[in-house]
Amino acid sequence: MKPETRQQEIIRVAAKLFKEKGYSAVTMRDLAKAMGIKAASLYNHINSKKDILNAIIISLAEAFTNGMKEISMSNDSCIEKLKKIIELHVNISSKNSYGMASLNNDWMHLEKQLIYYKKLRSDYETDFKTILKDGINSGEIINVKPDVMMFSILTTLRSLYIWIPKKEDINLEELTDSLSNILINGIAKD
Repeated sequence: MKPETRQQEIIRVAAKLFKEKGYSAVTMRDLAKAMGIKAASLYNHINSKKDILNAIIISLAEAFTNGMKEISMSNDSCIEKLKKIIELHVNISSKNSYGMASLNNDWMHLEKQLIYYKKLRSDYETDFKTILKDGINSGEIINVKPDVMMFSILTTLRSLYIWIPKKEDINLEELTDSLSNILINGIAKD
């Protein structure tokens, strides 16, 4: 693994601060203090707080969208695709819990990148709904509104960043399997 660059460290520390205090409440002075450097030194590595937010959110949104494209283009069954979507969320959320807070809570502050972000999100959701519709058409999935299914599944997956860090000995594979079972098969006993 490559050592972290100063810019990557700034982004990582900023993501943590954004999650703890909220993007709007964090100043460049707060970030500099958390890094143990002078605020002016930050500008040697980044241009602004907005650039940091863009880097955090866009990199995660691209990771989700690219992962979804790969999953949706595979020849797997719709159920397998759904399991892989859950795995994608578990993996990204477990490695980026601070950044996920920004992705979910601060995306509206993107400004220059807002249209691009919305397109990524829209593409992701379109692919997700297509998988659900294909599953309904093939008889793999019950015939319920795809929007409602997607919303239900994504509501859980988008909040993993809150829950995962609270678990000290979490096994990501077991979590993925449990979530797949609950979100795909439900909780009702036969």
